[in-house]
This record gives sequence, structure tokens and C-alpha cells, in this order.
Amino acid sequence: MGVDKFDVVGIGNLNYDIILLLDRFPEFHEKVNARGAHFGLGGAAANTISWLAHFRLKTGYIGAVGRDEIGKAHIEYFERIGVDTSGIQVVDAPSGVAVVMVHGDDKRIVKYPGANLLKRPDFNYLSRTRHIHLSSNPPELIKSVVDFANEKGIPVSLDIGEAPLSQDVEKRVHYLLMNEDEFRRKYGALDPSLSKAKNLIITLNGGGAIVRDENGKVAEIRGLSAEVVDSTGAGDAFDAGVVYGVLNGWSLEEGARLGMLLAYLTVQKVGARSAIVGINEVRDIANKLGLELPF
Repeated sequence: MGVDKFDVVGIGNLNYDIILLLDRFPEFHEKVNARGAHFGLGGAAANTISWLAHFRLKTGYIGAVGRDEIGKAHIEYFERIGVDTSGIQVVDAPSGVAVVMVHGDDKRIVKYPGANLLKRPDFNYLSRTRHIHLSSNPPELIKSVVDFANEKGIPVSLDIGEAPLSQDVEKRVHYLLMNEDEFRRKYGALDPSLSKAKNLIITLNGGGAIVRDENGKVAEIRGLSAEVVDSTGAGDAFDAGVVYGVLNGWSLEEGARLGMLLAYLTVQKVGARSAIVGINEVRDIANKLGLELPF
């Protein structure tokens, strides 16, 4: 598959997720039975790109997989949903795996990064996109991509997680995405003015978000909450809403509202990609829930 120009290219990990639903976490040296299990493809930026591909955007991906069945499954899945895979490296290391234990809205994750440690940015590939989305990447890769994107005038969205981020890089990030707990740990308080990113989006526990745009306008988005079955991939789905809004000229509040809806759908199913549907179905759900979005 070949694409001349992309709407968005994702950069991040490609994992195989093993998700176990528990009534309680095991104690030291204790074995417990899971009441449910889910096995599927994952990786934060890859989950976001999967939503955006279903929304009919031209998408590509930069990552690395092993020469194994998991790596083959990642590439076949992306090709099936229309994501360009020519930016994915196939390397001599096992593909990444993530084991997720879920109890209510709490989860514990053990990751084996494997091939993900060998991914490298392809700047010729990135020069063909009008937006770059980063999630689950080391600081040196983040810096190199932000440097390149700023030089070329390409907006970057960054879901930083727990990775360190220098103020020099942060102030050049167009859309910084963090959850409430990550933000409090990094900045010490839930104050949007503490971040130097051009636009800031903080997802809130229990649903919703606080956004601060490049003009300093702060808004809180609330309105949807669901009983959580599995929160895996909820933040990635939220990111997809923000990126879709950015690419379609929506306000930051509108993009966050779409993100809230996609996260709301995700937490009601087991697995990071189980809730993914097309843009027409999302539009219908938004209308039924009374969400005003400029589709």
C-alpha cells in the first residue's frame, strides 16, 4: 500500500495485549482465577490511529515489530483498515507484549517492549503528513520529532504519560495530552497554566477534561460517565477525538468533547479496540446522547 500524503501519522509502540478481568488482585505468592480475558492488538498511538482510520482519514504509522505472528498480525490489521504500514520496521526481536490486570477502574500493567525499543523516526515519511501523533515514546525520540515538526511547520500532538519532558520541548508541542493523575504528579497541582505547551488537554478521572487553548482560554468538559468494564485504551480513544477535531478545524473544546465520547464507548467494553466504530455511527451516538458536535 502506498499513500502520497497523510492526514496523520502515529508514532508509538505495537503490543499484543493480554487483558485479565479480576475480582481482586492476587496477594504475594497467591494465584487467583480471572473471571474474564481478552487477547488483542494494542499500543497507545496504534489504538488512536485505528480510530482515525475508521474515521476515513489517511493514516500512517511508525513503529517496530518482530518477525513473528504478532508482528504479522499488526501489519495485516492495519492494512485491513487502511493504515499505511510502510513506516513499520520488521526487526530481529520479539514483538512487544502487555499483560493487563483489571479490577474495576484500577489496572496493573506489565510490559515487555521487545521490538518497540528498536523503532526509529523516518523523517522522509513524516514529511508527507499534516499532523503527527506521539504516544509511548522515549524522550530522545520525542525531542527529535518535535524538532523536525517545528522546522517543517507540522503540528504535533503528544500523549506524554510518565515520560520526562523538558520545558524547551514542551513549549514547542502544539497539543499536550495528559491524564489528571499524570499532570498532578508532574506539576504538583491541577493548574493548566503550569504547562508551557501551546494547547493543553487534561483528561479527568470519571470522564471529561480540562482544556487550555493557545490563547489561554480554559474550559472544563463534562457530561458523560459510564460504568467502567475496562479502561484500557480509553485515553487513546480520547486522543483520537482531539486529533480528529484538530484536523477538521474544530475548537479544542469540541475535539475534547468528541474524545470524551470515544473514551465513554471504550470503557464499556473489554479491550482497547473493541469499541471502535466508523464516523457515521459515532455521529449517530452523539446525536442520541445530545452532544453537539460539528460533524
